[in-house]
Amino acid sequence: MKKFLILQLRPERDASDAEFLSILNRCGITADRAHRIRLDEEELPAGLDVTDYAGVIVGGGPGCVSDDPATKSPTEARIETAILSLMPQITKHDHPYMGCCYGLGVLAAHLNGEVSKENYGEPVGPVTCSVTADGQRDPLTEGLPLSWEAYVGHKEAVQTLPAGCVHLVSSAPCPFQMIRWGNNVYATQFHPEADAADFEARIHIYKNHGYFPPEQADALISQCHSAEVTVPGDILRRFAARYG
Repeated sequence: MKKFLILQLRPERDASDAEFLSILNRCGITADRAHRIRLDEEELPAGLDVTDYAGVIVGGGPGCVSDDPATKSPTEARIETAILSLMPQITKHDHPYMGCCYGLGVLAAHLNGEVSKENYGEPVGPVTCSVTADGQRDPLTEGLPLSWEAYVGHKEAVQTLPAGCVHLVSSAPCPFQMIRWGNNVYATQFHPEADAADFEARIHIYKNHGYFPPEQADALISQCHSAEVTVPGDILRRFAARYG
């Protein structure tokens, strides 16, 4: 049985470890079904073939693909280069991929889509998402409620739907919350792995990273715990069941 390749980008160990456990929990898989690589610490293995894995899951992180390369730290640049190096394989083989938040920007950038901070950034917290007509026919989103809450928090966003992509989920502040390329390549702007406890921890960790004024941290944590966020985890679970 093939494993899932889980690529992580967060240089903060506590955030990275918690995210990894959350991905496993939402996917409904155990650690022995995953090959975890923390790209802030490790290089991709030489000659890595994505088809050796059931699918590729990319977690979130503080970087932005649209930032000026001259302003990126060496670690951020190396992480981004590593992930982008796999995207030609993924799209060539239409190989199962789930990009979470940062992973959406990576997919769109690879497809020559426009990713920027011009529009559609969202503050940290819950947002109401809506399934599109195409989303109602997609294996990962069909049969879900047409409206539900998800956790978000991002500075950059996809500005227009990249060529060849299908629009699955939207929200009022950010239209492109979930897209699909081909039949098996997915990406979400929201965090399908996260629950309220995850976001509380991330708010503490990233409160000085420019996502929100630090003095708003407690109010944002309260908003996260008041939200009813369950559907995004179902999407990640469906992805793992479909391809695992």
